[in-house]
Amino acid sequence: MFKGSITDVQGIKVGHSEIQEALTGVTVILAPEGTVAGVDVRGAAPGTRETDLLKPENTVQGVNAIFLSGGSAYGLAVGDGIMQALEEKGIGLDVLVARVPIVSGAVIFDLTTGNPKIRPGAKEGYQAVLNAKAETDQGLVGAGLGASVGKYNGLEFAMKSGLGTASMQVGDLVVGALVVTNAFGDIYDARNNEKIAGAYDREAKQFIDTRSVLYKERAQSFIGGNTTIACLATNGKFSKAQCQKIAGMAHNGYGRSIFPAHTTNDGDTIFCLATGQVDADVTLVGSMATDVMSQAIYNSLEVESCGGLPGRKSLMTGI
Repeated sequence: MFKGSITDVQGIKVGHSEIQEALTGVTVILAPEGTVAGVDVRGAAPGTRETDLLKPENTVQGVNAIFLSGGSAYGLAVGDGIMQALEEKGIGLDVLVARVPIVSGAVIFDLTTGNPKIRPGAKEGYQAVLNAKAETDQGLVGAGLGASVGKYNGLEFAMKSGLGTASMQVGDLVVGALVVTNAFGDIYDARNNEKIAGAYDREAKQFIDTRSVLYKERAQSFIGGNTTIACLATNGKFSKAQCQKIAGMAHNGYGRSIFPAHTTNDGDTIFCLATGQVDADVTLVGSMATDVMSQAIYNSLEVESCGGLPGRKSLMTGI
């Protein structure tokens, strides 16, 4: 059954682990054996693991897992737990004396949302692998638990966001996306350019125009505020270079849905996994990836209020 999820790509599994009291968590995307991977990092302040390994000129062709985590740079520690769990399952690159799981990932800055002293680590990464299944929830789960948007005017105007996923199919070809939206500025519905979240005046009960604030140079500087991280998956057959190109095209989905994106203070990153079951064209899959990325971002905003931040779903229902 087609679920509108990244797990519509056969063999892809997703697992989450959260630290509820700290409003942070981790999401892991497990790839079947033989999956090729690429990455495109556009933000100027990324927090990532093993992205150099995914450069087309480097030896290893794929990964066993991608993680998206809260905790800023501290959250990169979840990779150790993911590696341990995969090693115990006998998954990884055979180097004769051991199997080395290939794990890449990226983090968001969510230290201001919950308790900055508590971050996801190896324990949460390990548990996320154990929790992985061929379906996924959306919203305030995994790495989405600590996400927020609309911080360009200060945290007192921010809104809650979360994790979203989406997919589409053309013939036998499937493309899915999973994203954690943690944007500095405003979020738009790419279908009609309607603002759906962002800096929000809680007293006036209306959005603040981030563009006008930015262009008047009155905005606050908020370090780490605009890190949106995502993973694509397709059953198409592609090389590392082609996966990198598809990830790059999918950044257009960021540009359609987020303003501003790819700034000096963000870590915007997109991974792409290709499981290799269907012959496919890069331009077609990149175009599909752009659309599913925008839809996944839209879905990531369908959350209720949490951590003192208003959520779009709560504002729309009046709860």
